[in-house]
Amino acid sequence: MSEFVTLTIDGKEVKAPKGSTVLEAAKSAGIHIPTLCFLKGINEIGACRMCIVDVGARSFQAACMYPVSEGLKVVTNSPKIRETRRVTLELILSNHDRKCLTCVRNQNCELQKLAKDLNVTDIHYEGEMQDHPVDDLSPSIVRDPNKCVLCRRCVSVCNDVQTVGAIGVVDRGFATTIGSPFNFALKDSTCVNCGQCIVACPVGALREQSSIEKVWDALANKDLHVVVQTAPAVRAGLGEEFGYPIGTRVTGKMVAALKRLGFAKVFDTDTAADLTIMEEGTELVERIKNNGKLPLITSCSPGWIKFCEHNYPDMLDNLSTCKSPQNMFGALLKSYYAEKMGIDPAKIFVVSVMPCTAKKFEAERPELASTGYPDIDEVLTTRELAEMIREAGIDFKSLPDEHFDDPMGEATGAGVIFGVTGGVMEAALRSVPYLLTGKDDDNIDIKVVRGVENFKEAEVEVNGVKIKAAVVHGLGNARKVLDRVRAGEADYHFIEVMACPGGCVNGGGQPIQPASVRNEIDLRTERAKAIYAEDEAMTLRRSHQNPYVLKMYEEYFEKPGGHKSHKLLHTHYVARENFPEK
Repeated sequence: MSEFVTLTIDGKEVKAPKGSTVLEAAKSAGIHIPTLCFLKGINEIGACRMCIVDVGARSFQAACMYPVSEGLKVVTNSPKIRETRRVTLELILSNHDRKCLTCVRNQNCELQKLAKDLNVTDIHYEGEMQDHPVDDLSPSIVRDPNKCVLCRRCVSVCNDVQTVGAIGVVDRGFATTIGSPFNFALKDSTCVNCGQCIVACPVGALREQSSIEKVWDALANKDLHVVVQTAPAVRAGLGEEFGYPIGTRVTGKMVAALKRLGFAKVFDTDTAADLTIMEEGTELVERIKNNGKLPLITSCSPGWIKFCEHNYPDMLDNLSTCKSPQNMFGALLKSYYAEKMGIDPAKIFVVSVMPCTAKKFEAERPELASTGYPDIDEVLTTRELAEMIREAGIDFKSLPDEHFDDPMGEATGAGVIFGVTGGVMEAALRSVPYLLTGKDDDNIDIKVVRGVENFKEAEVEVNGVKIKAAVVHGLGNARKVLDRVRAGEADYHFIEVMACPGGCVNGGGQPIQPASVRNEIDLRTERAKAIYAEDEAMTLRRSHQNPYVLKMYEEYFEKPGGHKSHKLLHTHYVARENFPEK
């Protein structure tokens, strides 16, 4: 049981757990203290000085770091405190690129809101403006140092949560910036394109590389057959862009919006997720039966794949050779679908809507063009799709629910749950018994692999064969597990890794929620509810029951793991230098 201390905040007696901060105590008492750099569990360093309070010391203290103590007297609101906060904010704004109307974060900017809340109506300290080059060479992420407020949230999430270390603080004083070592572009660094820096950033200093205009151009090209596929996590996040509560499932409205944007066909990436389970499950069974390389590690998350290529090149043979569902579907559309519909694959333009900025990098990998054409032509994030819907003047909330298109519009619940941590593992474990024995077991809700714990284990026994599995999300957690496997301290048959904490529902391309929301609500858990609700509502919930997938094998691929499957649905990986990349 936690020990409590009693303190006074703005004349109000407050009880708070020993070891908590003044900011936490004030929040529990309904007292608001402004913040900018603070992001719970990620960045708690007191750098911005927005949360200063008077605790009777010689100088004001940062509430996000100052510990509570018995009898402590705190003042959060006085003329001197308000003036100090306002002056600090004006100094931050003095050399900030204030092109707010054309900024990607306009009306969703924490700096903008703070300026309004603190009644900043003028900038009294117009200073020297720095002019840094914008790093827009990465296929996934654009970095604009001129908009950076040096809050260091991006540095914390990249270094401490993801343990990638692609960016850090460079130089000192007025010359301080956030950048890569040796001032390399992100594309030449160890950046894995996960985009967690983007969703952590309070301003517009980080954004995705936009594909919107290229998609508009494709839709206007009458010579192209433009189709779109949507990842499962998109339906769990898109509604937030249009005022729906976090965790609202908007599948039908999303499909309707895409059809109104002009796509010839709207498909569900979940169908390819079912196909992935058939291929990956078969691969696992074959490795177990034939003493192949174990553990088998999932290959659906492109951020994780690049992380592995940089940091664990000795374990690339452990990765499943299966393409991700995105690229598996792209290859499918430019082969099976093209043949079935009588369309020249050169005329098929495949757009993916993904919760993930790393998918943009993945789409450009030269290994992913098994039909002679890139599997994927352009990738939109969830945010970009919302922008296109608004730009087209579509009233999202008034749209009816519509269905994905045939001939590949049906997926199972197993495909849907790919969007959450543990979902790929649960989908696989639902089908592995069938792939081993030809019969289903009774265990369909494998809840032991659900949830946002950093690490989860499961063991399934089929015909005397014990399959030991592990689930991990967030690259810092993945590093811990892989280090144990590499050292011979962990023994698994199958490991699921997702680059983003919580899985795809918390991807770098999902709607950006401000710190005021993220500090109070676990986005991972709330968005996951929409995924599991859709799974439970499905008639078919095992990948090997998907009639479209079974028909594909019957008409085209012959069998899971067959020659044609390997040619079109599987790939290989590349060992990369750790840093810098040449």
